[in-house]
Amino acid sequence: MPALTLPRQHARTARFKLGIPRDFTISPDGARVVFLRSSAGDDPVNRLWTLTVATGEERLLVDPGTPSGAALPEAERVHRERTRERAGGIVAYATDAAVTKAVYALDGALHTADLLTGAVTSLDVTGSDARLSPDGQHVSYVSGGALYVDGRPVLTPDGPDVTWGLPEHVAAESMARHRGYWWAPDGSRLLVARVDNARVSTWHLSEPADPGRPPRTMAYPAAGTDNADVTLWLATPAGERTEVIWDRTAFEYVAAVSWTEHGLLVLVQSRDQRTTRVLEADPGTGATTLLREDTDDAWLELVPGTPARTAGGELVWTVDRDGTRRLMVGDDLVTPPGLQVLRVLAVDGDTVLAQCCDEPTERHLYSYSRAGGLVRVTSEPGVHTGTRGGGVTLAVTRTLEEHGARVTVTGGRAATRITSYGAIPVLRPDVELVSLGERELRGAIMFPAGHVPGSRRLPVLLDPYAGPGLARVQRGLDDFAVSQWFADQGFAVLVVDGRGTPGRGPAWERAIHLDKLSAALEDQADALRAAAGRFPDLDLGRVAIRGWSYGGYLAAAAVLRHPDVFHVAVAGAPVTDARLYDTHWQERYLGHPDRHPEAYDRSSLIADAPNLRRPLLLMHGLADDNVFAAHTLTLSAALLAAGRPHTVLPLSGVSHMTAREEVAENLLLLELDFLRSNLPGPPA
Repeated sequence: MPALTLPRQHARTARFKLGIPRDFTISPDGARVVFLRSSAGDDPVNRLWTLTVATGEERLLVDPGTPSGAALPEAERVHRERTRERAGGIVAYATDAAVTKAVYALDGALHTADLLTGAVTSLDVTGSDARLSPDGQHVSYVSGGALYVDGRPVLTPDGPDVTWGLPEHVAAESMARHRGYWWAPDGSRLLVARVDNARVSTWHLSEPADPGRPPRTMAYPAAGTDNADVTLWLATPAGERTEVIWDRTAFEYVAAVSWTEHGLLVLVQSRDQRTTRVLEADPGTGATTLLREDTDDAWLELVPGTPARTAGGELVWTVDRDGTRRLMVGDDLVTPPGLQVLRVLAVDGDTVLAQCCDEPTERHLYSYSRAGGLVRVTSEPGVHTGTRGGGVTLAVTRTLEEHGARVTVTGGRAATRITSYGAIPVLRPDVELVSLGERELRGAIMFPAGHVPGSRRLPVLLDPYAGPGLARVQRGLDDFAVSQWFADQGFAVLVVDGRGTPGRGPAWERAIHLDKLSAALEDQADALRAAAGRFPDLDLGRVAIRGWSYGGYLAAAAVLRHPDVFHVAVAGAPVTDARLYDTHWQERYLGHPDRHPEAYDRSSLIADAPNLRRPLLLMHGLADDNVFAAHTLTLSAALLAAGRPHTVLPLSGVSHMTAREEVAENLLLLELDFLRSNLPGPPA
């Protein structure tokens, strides 16, 4: 049997995520933790587990065995695509308030599990987003666009384009709101989103390799076009319903919902995303009361986990003040200037757990309560996330010193570990984190294993994402495995986070307002020159750049707009025409295309096609329903019309990120071959 290569292992392990515990729920008394985990780093089948905190005992509750391969319900398939879910078995579950019962789906079929005894019951129904009422007495789910409770339809579509209980496209893709209904704390009623896509443009996804298959249609609101009409309704399990009232003309986006015993909060946002309102809804009448309004001249970032309330009823929120995104509890700012709040992870009684950073390459846990003040929970340099409940804190830790993730539960006398079965990469990244140039751009540089400084000049490969919502230069070792593999093929690999990436404050994020490319490209070029001044082995006469999604967009733009700096590019799933991406994401940064057409022109690549002078490989999944293949095909057509040679690799049956092991492996090998073949003086 041939030796396992990094490209094959990277694909087989779903980027080294399989086998690592995930999706944690802590019981209200802090005695138990429920979680998902597969049995090995190459096992895609998730199982449901429980941990007894006092003893550290782990117990397998549900083993789904080998997936049947049955076709998933459409809503479940779409959910997995939108969340980039690559595992099988139990991919999600929900519990009652006491965390004594869970509901989950296997191949669309719903089951419940007793979390104390492990007893499993099949419900003999199929659906998606199954949930339990807080008392555990009722099971709700969505099927065929209708909301069901205990097998009975409660809300059914009243039109061909209507669904109940599901998020609309932009909510799932751009707001991180992956659900469309919520139970009341007392289980008496539900808050349900009604989505009407009648005004939304219909786009089509076909499979050219199978011309007999009908195209799949979907409602896709491209920038400047109509969004779905989203309303919220309070409904009883018997089907009685009351509409929640707010100014939907001014605030068409439902960004977040929080319903606890301390009230029903709804976060709404204006189309231009410059104004948000936190509303409190009356569960009986649907009337809303304004709790707070925030505005910004560019846009307001949606912070996951907000709004929320403490047990004392204080509002948990964030505000941008003093160059910092700060945590607010009640009327008080409780985090200092310079400490950026990235997300609220949990509210446990009167204690708030948040993920924050004061150094962009790290993420730390902080807790705040009136009694204890602000406390830094984690100290080890690394990337920490987690949750809290019942006075117990769970931390998931990644560092540059060890592979995988370490899961620690603290509360009571001693810390308890949850076992991780994540795979160990066949190579160990040797990463040096650096601060580059006058903007102190955070970067990570890797050299071929065994490289001796001064022994030879190396071609440079930039490997960025460098866009909104994701920072790549983090203290997590395995995140650099692919970059190190490219380095071991004879490159110096540089990963840089520039302006627009999270973790450096509101002004840094908003530097790309009305122009998503200029600052981002300038930062990559400046970081490259600064790195070459610090590491003389970098050969600036041989510079390549690769990336996917926003990184692919940046890679294509690099050779189109700065061919003097970048000599070859590989661009996967690039957004080449800003007008062909969704409303909420694109208008956040560029405004409405009718009001800011120049911003869309600056941030699109089609008009740059005649400028191509460097080798460019475009790769795109033909089933991509996030960045449609039209982006690559439109750019390719413009390049052909301008007589500019280029290479296009269409990926049949592949969505935005491929889950097929052989495709993922061979893509990396093809990228490497293209880079080696097209760089001047390729590495040996």
